[in-house]
Amino acid sequence: MSKSLNTLIATLLLVGVSNSFAASSIDMSVRGLITPSACSPSLGNGGQYDVGKISAKDLKLNDYTSLGDYVTQLTVTCEAPTLMAIEPKDNRAGSEAMGEPSYFGLGLINGSEKLGSVSAFLEKVFADGVAAKATDSMDGGSTWERHRSISPNSITSVANSAAYTPIPVQSFEAQMMLTPVIAPASTLTLTEEVPIDGSITLTVRYL
Repeated sequence: MSKSLNTLIATLLLVGVSNSFAASSIDMSVRGLITPSACSPSLGNGGQYDVGKISAKDLKLNDYTSLGDYVTQLTVTCEAPTLMAIEPKDNRAGSEAMGEPSYFGLGLINGSEKLGSVSAFLEKVFADGVAAKATDSMDGGSTWERHRSISPNSITSVANSAAYTPIPVQSFEAQMMLTPVIAPASTLTLTEEVPIDGSITLTVRYL
């Protein structure tokens, strides 16, 4: 079950019965939970990160060019202690240039040239004002591991320092470090201005 801002999505579960004869009907159930608590995410500077103009001549010809680190504040505020996680979505899926499944894309040039990648990591994590750790699940919340990364193929929550399992929180705060890199200039058409166009949606998912 997940929540993006104030939208609840129920999951559909098809349930069938196997017999030696073909059944003429099948049952369908609609299941889920409505939580009384709502959580709202926010990012420093409204989630905007402008790297400014970069000269094509400053890009490495045959290697990736790092644009440096950018740190912003990620905050999730809930009405009551709530089990939740952050679920990211890469709105530029298919444009990640380094072949790293945990990175996000920066858009395409001419519809096919992958401009670059951006990684996202959490630091200085706090749960209700107490130092905590980020925890990560790649199977929808069945198992958890200690990772700091925010990645398109996982969900990220908060745990205390002694365990990996998420804990209910009313306030979750962390510094999110973004590191964008541009693909080798030799792989890009840079005869005109090219927009650096990364876009990530962070959704609160209830556990």
